[in-house]
Amino acid sequence: MNFTEQNLSLEKCPALVLNADYRPLSYYPLSLWSWQDSVKSVFLDRVSIVSNYDRVIRSPSFNMKLPSVIALKSFVTPQSSPSFTRFNVFLRDKFSCQYCGSGHELTFDHLLPRSKGGQTNWHNVVTACSACNVKKGGRLLKYSGMVLAQEPFQPSSEDLHKSGKNFPPNFLHKSWMDYLYWDIELEN
Repeated sequence: MNFTEQNLSLEKCPALVLNADYRPLSYYPLSLWSWQDSVKSVFLDRVSIVSNYDRVIRSPSFNMKLPSVIALKSFVTPQSSPSFTRFNVFLRDKFSCQYCGSGHELTFDHLLPRSKGGQTNWHNVVTACSACNVKKGGRLLKYSGMVLAQEPFQPSSEDLHKSGKNFPPNFLHKSWMDYLYWDIELEN
């Protein structure tokens, strides 16, 4: 038994959730379920256990190893176009200011300011640090003296998955590794 895993709080033992094709439902945020949701899904026969922690959970009448990787029994069709959210804009722009490249104090900027009729959508909003956002102010980009790193675009779910792989979570359990990054090029 792995001493550190057995003493780890159950709240720090999420299960990686795979679709029925054994790909993660999402890379960023990584598709994780709490230990309670994963155990409940096992009992409801909605998932298959792929891998376990070296940790046993017990009730008065039952015990089982805690699942670390589970796969849905029914395939969930991925969303074709991601929702327009602040988080997804940051992810599209790789969590960096599109003017100076900073990753600190991020917000978003309207290229065509709202005060001039600009809309809040994929093609008019970019990630900006607070300093660059203030510097640009309510001016049009061409009058601000600033340059964009890339033109804004509406990403596909696949675009966001690719971006998300560049920002792994702080905790990756060893049992997850065979199911994450399976599509990266192997070394010779």
